[in-house]
This record gives sequence, structure tokens and C-alpha cells, in this order.
Amino acid sequence: MKKTLLSIVLLAAGLMPAKADNITVGGTSRSYNVIVPKNLGENRPLLIFCHGYNQDAGWMQNSEFKNDNVSMEAVCDTAKFVCVFPNGIDRAWDTGGNRDINFIKAIIEKMVTQHKIDRNRIYLGGFSMGGMLTYNAINKMADIIAAFVSCSGPSVVTPSAATRPVPILHIQGTADNFGGVQPALNPWIKHNGCSTTDKVINNYNGFSGAKLHIWGPGNDGVEVRLLELKDKGHWICKEPQVYTGKEIWNFCRRYSLNKTTPSVRITSPATGGKYVSFAPKGEVVFPDITITATADDANGTVEKVDFYDGSTLIATCTEQPYKATLTGAMAAKHTLKAVATDNDGETSTATIEVTLQAPTTLTLSTDFKEANALPAGWTTYDSSERRTGYSSGYSSGCRVLQFTGATKGFSYGLYFRNIGGKARQGWAKYGLSDGGTTLSLAPGHYTMKYRICNWNMSDFGQVELRVEKRAASTAIASQTYMPDINIGNVASNSFKTPAQQTFEFDIAEQGDYAIAVYSAASEWSDCIVGQLSLTANSYLATGIKENLPTSHKPASAGAVYDLSGRQVKNRPLAKGIYVKGGKKLLSR
Repeated sequence: MKKTLLSIVLLAAGLMPAKADNITVGGTSRSYNVIVPKNLGENRPLLIFCHGYNQDAGWMQNSEFKNDNVSMEAVCDTAKFVCVFPNGIDRAWDTGGNRDINFIKAIIEKMVTQHKIDRNRIYLGGFSMGGMLTYNAINKMADIIAAFVSCSGPSVVTPSAATRPVPILHIQGTADNFGGVQPALNPWIKHNGCSTTDKVINNYNGFSGAKLHIWGPGNDGVEVRLLELKDKGHWICKEPQVYTGKEIWNFCRRYSLNKTTPSVRITSPATGGKYVSFAPKGEVVFPDITITATADDANGTVEKVDFYDGSTLIATCTEQPYKATLTGAMAAKHTLKAVATDNDGETSTATIEVTLQAPTTLTLSTDFKEANALPAGWTTYDSSERRTGYSSGYSSGCRVLQFTGATKGFSYGLYFRNIGGKARQGWAKYGLSDGGTTLSLAPGHYTMKYRICNWNMSDFGQVELRVEKRAASTAIASQTYMPDINIGNVASNSFKTPAQQTFEFDIAEQGDYAIAVYSAASEWSDCIVGQLSLTANSYLATGIKENLPTSHKPASAGAVYDLSGRQVKNRPLAKGIYVKGGKKLLSR
């Protein structure tokens, strides 16, 4: 049989030509192309890469994975791994179900049998719709696939059943709906326990059009990476400096299911947590932060776990429970690390980020920038379901909405509702423990500014704002507001900017508080919070409770003093904090 020119070139290079083959899955004959290097040997890796919609395996292999100098065949030959290009049914993939998951599993079993593939080094990727299939597989095959790659294929799922931290590489051009990529990656970044702040490498591999974003290492040392390609569209990058086939392999080869290094995870606090403290300059005190971790070693024992704040060692634990306490921390972003060392001296690192802030003004709506997510720091309840941030992937219920009308009062807003209609059974709160944020307020006078409207209430519904003690939800101050703008239940509707409202209140005692917004006490009442900020106008002197100077001791049990120790005789009292009978007295 006459060989094609391509076959001759491949044989000369030491490669077997790509072979088309079939396998029956669920009663259906399915096809794929497979590249097998000569002299492969045993226990070598396997990469499965899926084409996009209305494409096929041959197009993926011969068009998108080739340029004048590099081919996927050459990458396979150099690294000695098998590469399979499957064909979807009707040139498409089942991106939410199990039909093509079962196809991929069947390919794996056949490759293991035919080529003695190392089950610990199997990798999956795809382009466009094939990338969407890849994300679906993360939840269903994380115990089989060591690393995942998507090229221009958006995530259509969020972590729900992934059994472990999962390495992910996403490659996409900025001219290809790039704005939605990182929001889709955020749930996976959180799932992996990676830092929410990325490390950025500009001019990646010397290519001015490439920028690499790295989140991690997180739990078990895994990373989430985003390779950003300037002005590239919906296609595979084949630049000499950033050849996609090489990038995929160089990422995947770092991961194996059968690790010899120990596993370590930080279980608390959650990454992205915030500790916000309003207090006079020089008096800011943050709570102690307890860091807990789990660690094990599949082929030995964990000898110790070291805890770090940045590069500063906090504690060393040689037995469970593995925990440490960060005390006396200053306002800053802190990278907390747990480093596990096993009996062979091998190590693994888990990292999280927490932020300690000491503001005079805090914009509570600063993270209203991702549609269909609940921002970090926030908790919502609609009388049926409680949601906590950061979480995402919502298509209904309490969540951030993105408004796209030609004219709009704001671009993003937090939507919440009251399904049952009972009083205070529909709310959004900032500062609850399950939202991952602590809000500490010192005695003083504060101003809250907000812009609020209704979502789907043509007759409008009154909104109540409250400052509450965090532990018991006891109101310290409250204000009601009747919106005069209703967006109309469609995110593309135009609406004017709601008037800015002002809510002033006093805090008498240092403590942890929550900012709460309640929708009306009626069925399906709702609210959109578009902008919300908190400012400390002034702090009041602290420490005067008892032991006033002799000259200022109360003449009677009813005597009242200001915080300078002067007796106040004018009534009614002006707003502020006073001392009566050795105790603080708040006048509103």
C-alpha cells in the first residue's frame, strides 16, 4: 500500500502515523485518532484532547495542532506519551451528562490495555466545546484524570463532586469573550484553596502577546493557570514561543495521581477571608486567627507541619491536630502557609490568603462585579435557602446581577428576596461568620451611604437597614427606606440611578457587628443593593468606665458625665456617649 508523504515524514521522525480506531460504548460505535511514538515503553502518560463544535479529530490534530515547525506528533515523540483525539457524535459533545464521559473512560481502558499506560498520569483537555466537556469531566473524573486543560472552552459547571484539588490550565485569547474567563475559574480557584490573588508573568516565554496568570499553589500543591493571549480569537495558538501543544504537555507533566510527596490542606480559615477593624489610629486590634490543616502521606508518615505568615514561622506541629495561631497581626494581606514534611524529607505546601483591613471608609459593595455569584463577606437568606460568599454558579435566587441597559444606575447589584413574606425573612448581611468576614467597630459615630431599588415590585417594597450585633442579630440602629425605582425583572432594562441615601448611627461598645438589609414583609418582596459604603466619622475616647477623678465623682446615682469627666446638667442629652453610675450611656 502506498504510504502518504505525511506517513513517511512521521516514520522518519520515529513516530507511528496517527491511527484511526473505533470502540463500542453503550451500544454505539465511537471513533478516535491515536498517536503512539515508537519505542514508547511501559507506564507512559496519556493525553486525550477533544475537538470543538462542528469539528472532528482529524481537524483538531492536523490543522490546529500543527504549524511550520512544531506538531503534536513531535511533542509526543520527544516526551514519549500517547495522544488520543476522539470524535464527538454529530461533531458535538455532551457537556453536561455522562455519554461522552463514558466514551473517555472507555478510551482510557483501551489505551491502558494496548499500551500499558500509567493510570496515574492520564490528562484531559479540549478546545471550545471540547473544553466545556473537560470542565464537566472534572466533577466526574477527578479520581481518574491527573490534570485538565481547556482552550477557549468556558466552564459550564462549578465544583460539586470533584473529589480532590484539581490542576487546571485555561488558554484563551482576549478577543474571544475573555472577560468571562476568570469569573468561571474563581470557583475552581476557591475549591483548590489557591490564593485569590494571581501571580502574573508578562511577556511569557518572550512573547509580548502572552500573559500567564497563576493562582496557587493551593491544597496538595495544585495550581490554576490562565494563559492570556492578546488579541487572539477563537483558535489554538501556534506561535513558536507559545505553541499550545507544548504548553499543554509542560503543564500536565507536573501532575500525577500517585504522589510521593505528602498531601496537605488548610481547612480554616477559608481563603479570601477578611478581618475589618474600624478603630482610632494606633488602637486597631485584630482578633487571633487560628489556622488548622490536615496532612497525610500515602507512602509514609508526616513528620511535621510548619505554619508560616509569609516567610515568618508561626509554629511547628509534629502530631495532630495540626494548628497554629496568628496573633498581633498588622493590617495587610497575609499569605498563610502550611508546609508538610514526610519521613523521606519530601514536602508539600498549602497556602491561603486573608486580608486585615483598618479603613476609615469601607465600600461593602466592592465585590459586586461577578454576575451569578455571591460575593465574599456576604450571606443571604430568602426564607428558604441560605447562601454564603464566595460562591457562584447561580442561575436564580439571591445573587449578583449584571445590568446591561443602555442607561443604568449601576452595572452590578446584589439581588435578594423574601419568598415566604414573614418579617425579616429575606435579607443580605455583611459580616457574618459563614460569609468569611469579621467587621469590628470601635465606639464612634458612623455613616452608611447606599443606593437601593426593587427588582420586580411595581408597587415597590420598603427596605430596612440595620446595624446588628454579630452574635445575636440584635439591632443597634435601624433605618427604613421606600425605593422609588423598580428595574422590572429584566437585567437589560434601562433604569435611572437611585438617589444616594444616608444612614447615621452611633456605636457605644467595641465589638463585632453585621450590616443587614431586609426586604419587605410580603411574599416575593425583593431588593437590589447597588452601592453601599460605611464611614467612621469620628471616634469617641475610650476607657472611661469607673474611677473618675475624685473631683468628678458623681454627686448622686443619677449624675451624668461626658468622656472628659465633666458633669453634664443640660437635658436632653446631645447625641454621644456619657458615663452614668460608672457605666457607659449612649444618647441617640
